[in-house]
Amino acid sequence: MDWVTLPKVELHLHLDTSLNFEAAVQLKPSLTREVFLRDYVAPEKCLNLADFLSRVPRILELLQTERGLQLLTQEMFRQLADDHMLYAELRFAPLLHTQQGLAPKDIVRIIEAAADKGSKATGIETRLILCSLRHFSADQSMETVQLVDQFKGSRVAAFDLAGDEAGYPLATHLEAFRFAKDRHIAITSHAGEASGAQSVWETLDQVQPDRLGHGVRSIEDPALVARLKQMQIHLEMCPTCNVQLEVFPTYPEHCIDRLYREGLSLGISTDNRTLTPVTLTREYEKMAATFGWGKQDFQKCNVNALNAAFVPQPIKDDLLRRLNAAYDRA
Repeated sequence: MDWVTLPKVELHLHLDTSLNFEAAVQLKPSLTREVFLRDYVAPEKCLNLADFLSRVPRILELLQTERGLQLLTQEMFRQLADDHMLYAELRFAPLLHTQQGLAPKDIVRIIEAAADKGSKATGIETRLILCSLRHFSADQSMETVQLVDQFKGSRVAAFDLAGDEAGYPLATHLEAFRFAKDRHIAITSHAGEASGAQSVWETLDQVQPDRLGHGVRSIEDPALVARLKQMQIHLEMCPTCNVQLEVFPTYPEHCIDRLYREGLSLGISTDNRTLTPVTLTREYEKMAATFGWGKQDFQKCNVNALNAAFVPQPIKDDLLRRLNAAYDRA
């Protein structure tokens, strides 16, 4: 089966850690591919999430100007087009790009405009998610979610909390989540990646998210799996990155197939494309080779992802029609 040409949906993709070499070398002409692979790309196996994230500052150094952010977004759409993406949600943390004087609101404006241009040029429907991070303060999380509110009506569609869930408490960010609920802002949140099933329970109970980023360690608690299924909470899963972080020792040991067979709503994503150099097409190839997934399995996951997407229903209906028609023809 040719997985390249099938239309794809990706809901969990960190834009600010998806800078490819082609863009990076334009921003830093002295950079060689060898140095990029050594200092910007994480190894196939990391000690933990903190080890994995240790390369992020080097990436962010190149993304502190309007040109850098525009080039990042432009190159992202080239990658999405190569993957035959139908719909993508790109997430980023505006407060990580202020080191050279850009204001957070200007950062969102720059990326939103570049994403709008890229979407119209490629035909790839796109929405943006603004991220706070676990190590941020309560004020920083509130500033981020207020930016989502300020950009309502644009491609900015939701609020996310990412980062090291094992090292920093959820409680710091609950006020920002309450603001999101009060303002009817869509919510996704990382949970059950760096920390165990208890972090998923905590997020479900205290945040009440529309979706979960990762959620893979829910497999540790059958009652939690049943709860997720009952609540129809969609899981944004990134198998290669999880294996890279030693959440699972090997790809065949990843829980994605087991949770899929349990009937949970889940979709497949790459997470990021600098630290974890994998395309969504390659992820499909690995799923097919490892778990025997076929066209119908990927179609079902993409339908699940679109049903959970942060996009208006008329657009969602059109995307579903186009997706199903393409899979029926394949």
